[in-house]
Amino acid sequence: MSLVEELYDYDVLRRVPEPTAFIVRVDEPSIVLGSRQADDVLAPGALEGYVVRRRRGGGGAVFLDRDDLWVDFWIPADDPRHNDDVRAAAIDVGEWWVQTLMSVADRDWTLHRDGVTGPDEFLVACFAGRGPGEVFLDDRKVVGVTQWRVREGSLVSSVLKADSSVALLPALAHVPDGLTSALDHHDAITLGLLRDLHAIESALLSTEVSGSWRRRELLLIR
Repeated sequence: MSLVEELYDYDVLRRVPEPTAFIVRVDEPSIVLGSRQADDVLAPGALEGYVVRRRRGGGGAVFLDRDDLWVDFWIPADDPRHNDDVRAAAIDVGEWWVQTLMSVADRDWTLHRDGVTGPDEFLVACFAGRGPGEVFLDDRKVVGVTQWRVREGSLVSSVLKADSSVALLPALAHVPDGLTSALDHHDAITLGLLRDLHAIESALLSTEVSGSWRRRELLLIR
């Protein structure tokens, strides 16, 4: 039996009728595991040292801290933005991010349109691989994307890290050779966008970019 609580009450979530953008904040360093990751992917003591939750949806573990920009989009099945194609649904959200980032900094942002790629041993950490809808700059990840789908709709999760993910490494039970280098992703600091995160959030959720949303803030605590 898992000791890790789920990130949402997913039974309640799937009954939400309105398209909703959840802006998720953390009060202290936190780790969110992918749906298929067992508790023992984490080192002994990690459950006491961090707030740990499990999301429904693919991908690996993500380390999160206070300044990260974390937005989850709940898109009901009857909403025009809902896409039955799993890969296309992630790409749609990635395109919102690219449009948003272009409005803040005109750079060569690129979108990963293929399936999940990367060495299997690195998939323990979300930001060490590539998945559809994820945004890159100079071959380094900028925005991570994952999703959970049910007949009532889809929840597409997206994160722009404020800082490095290397703090995840001590929390893992096993760190594969090369994972540290694979986690050399971009973040708001390396991009020079730390002061722009609020503006990026506002632009991402604007009607012109992603449409109309009910906005809800979620604070992740113990």
